[in-house]
Amino acid sequence: MKTKLSLAVAAALLAGATSAQAAGGIVAGDWTFDIGGNVNAFYIYNRSTDSNTIAGGLTNNEDSKGNSGASSINTGLLPSWLGFTGKTRQNNLDVEVAISIQPGASSKASLGGGGGEEHRQAYVSFGDKSWGTILIGKNLGIFGRDAILLDQTLLGVGSQGAVGTAGGTTTTLGRIGTGFLYADFNGQINYTSPNMNGFQFVVGIDQPLGTTNLGGEASLGASGSQRQPGFVGKASYDFAGDVAGKVWVEAKSQKVDYTADIEDTAHAIGVGANFNFAGLGLTGYYYNGDGAGTTAWLMDGMSADGKARDSDGGYVQAMYTIPSGTKLGVSWGISNLDEASGEDGGTLVKENEMTTVGAYHPLTKHLNLVAEYSHVKSKNHDNEENKSSIVSAGAIIFF
Repeated sequence: MKTKLSLAVAAALLAGATSAQAAGGIVAGDWTFDIGGNVNAFYIYNRSTDSNTIAGGLTNNEDSKGNSGASSINTGLLPSWLGFTGKTRQNNLDVEVAISIQPGASSKASLGGGGGEEHRQAYVSFGDKSWGTILIGKNLGIFGRDAILLDQTLLGVGSQGAVGTAGGTTTTLGRIGTGFLYADFNGQINYTSPNMNGFQFVVGIDQPLGTTNLGGEASLGASGSQRQPGFVGKASYDFAGDVAGKVWVEAKSQKVDYTADIEDTAHAIGVGANFNFAGLGLTGYYYNGDGAGTTAWLMDGMSADGKARDSDGGYVQAMYTIPSGTKLGVSWGISNLDEASGEDGGTLVKENEMTTVGAYHPLTKHLNLVAEYSHVKSKNHDNEENKSSIVSAGAIIFF
């Protein structure tokens, strides 16, 4: 397989196009099968200060003994990935199936058996370039997809977030929750239009999700009780030339039955742009939500009495490729969560902010060496802060 080692390859993996970079494949009857993926691991040192209670904060705290530093070896933001894709052309339709597994790289204790294992992708798609494509199954979500695929930490670590200083989960968080809502891997049915001179749109429905509340109130509206799916759409324009890139707008909404007496509709919009010229890449993204929550869809989006919380955030990023091929990147982003009407948020997270600098060097066409530094700050509505400084170094290889 010929795999170009870049953010585009990582993007293809997360987006589900594991065979997009392959030159050929295994022919079996009418089908062509490909296997692709990546393996990555990083040494991570996290120095955290303060131990304030910030429900939904993405920093880590000092431990019970007051120690501020901790080490771990873990997979980065992009999961280690093994994907299988099959394609065929039948009855004037391009048909594709994909399924993948994502093993973790960290264990929590002796005889722990290693990290967790996930199955993020299983879908079928069919269509034709003349009228578009329909996808049915589990894949990376549409809302927030471009924001995460263009994030420099996709090849690295970013924030440890829910991983904690001890490691033990499948991936780190990258910039999730410090500039965009996680697109997640959800069940979905969507239609993608044909490419019309660079313009393209996607519309569809998502598996409805329940709330995840970290601010002390009970989690309400489990996904099984939701009567309506989520609705999502995106329009984008890609352009090439001396200046290449894309611009996009996106939206998502979902009616949530919180209790028998409380229901509301969560919704969010996003807008982004990416420009590339003379080795320099610039990316900007902004989102705004009502009841959509922070970090992930519907996380802390509703108060205990069923009132929606407003949220917004975004990030800016610059990447420059020097003559050796090394990509140098710097980015800053923030995610804000407001109190609901009449609410005293207290220890509920108010903002998660992160600045990242990193170097991503292609040692071979398949292997990247990565070094990053990220400074994360979380604040609650009592204006108490925690801070984490995260240094990481490791490698990621595509095949």
